[in-house]
Amino acid sequence: MTTRFHNPVDTRFGWSSLLELADITENQTVALVTFPEARGLGLVDRIQELLGDRLVYVIEDVQPNPDVAQLRGTYERFWQEASECHLVIAVGGGSAIDTAKALIVGTESGSFDELLALLATGKPFVPARSKILIAAPTTAGTGSEVTPWATIWDAASHKKYSLHLDCTWPTIAIVDPELMLTVPASVTVSTGLDALSHALESIWNINANPISDTFAISAIEDILGCLPLLRRDLSNKDLRCRMALAALKAGMAFSNTKTALAHSISYEMTLRHGLPHGIACSFTLPLVLGLAWGHDEARDRTLQRIFGNDLHKAQARLREFLHSLEVKTEFADYGVTPSEAQEMIHFAMQGARGKNFIGSQAV
Repeated sequence: MTTRFHNPVDTRFGWSSLLELADITENQTVALVTFPEARGLGLVDRIQELLGDRLVYVIEDVQPNPDVAQLRGTYERFWQEASECHLVIAVGGGSAIDTAKALIVGTESGSFDELLALLATGKPFVPARSKILIAAPTTAGTGSEVTPWATIWDAASHKKYSLHLDCTWPTIAIVDPELMLTVPASVTVSTGLDALSHALESIWNINANPISDTFAISAIEDILGCLPLLRRDLSNKDLRCRMALAALKAGMAFSNTKTALAHSISYEMTLRHGLPHGIACSFTLPLVLGLAWGHDEARDRTLQRIFGNDLHKAQARLREFLHSLEVKTEFADYGVTPSEAQEMIHFAMQGARGKNFIGSQAV
């Protein structure tokens, strides 16, 4: 059977690779999208020095889990005040990159509600206008720099929108581990577990293929070995590089498969229980591993390359790994009753990501 793997992102990896922005943006006008702490960390000034007068617009108030309540005003101001910018540079974690992906998709009217209406149909569309996106992650986990997907939240209505268009693939990804040196332990862990989830989700997935498996297996082995060490030694440059590369490989893996059941469950945990994304999509990994095991021989072989042939030992290893990072692994730990948990899993199976799960027909 022929395998196809496609990823159009021009990816630059390495210490201080952010310096390449100067050449990449030559003769362009640029808007920067980043997080509130970036200026205090000197990051905004650093980018300003690299770009000079090419940097004409800065958005630096991006909040975790981009929500329509804030995005609406940001989006409409952007298209009123920076419509002439050639490209957008997102520097930050998944929230900054997701926000930038939403901003670059222009509607005819410049209205954010027009974009929401298009997303609500769940159907692909060609935007009236769009901009080029460069993504430079400051955390090792999101994978958003090499994928087209963005999640837009509506906490007031307990809804989420999924954005995925041809134009939301970043044109260039700059993965510079130096940008990750100041990330605190809690964020290092949660984003690292997001990457672990991406890699595992790409394996127990109906869209998996030998190429995505190659990225996923390597990412999982690196994260299992590296993340606990990095948590204890946050300034270690070698460990930061290893985690950055592992997260990139996980992103490459799920860029072709999408995610599956653990992520489908995570959306409800974030919307209804306020759980940070990296924890919400990883605390169920031992459970989902058990649900995946035994449904597909090829998937089992791939999982067994990582965890061995004993399911109970495999689940125990994952639980012990998560517990070592002070991540609890039971629904009850987060205030969810057994009946609510079963309802949540059943509901998650019906979602688009849940239907990617190899065991969706058997649960």
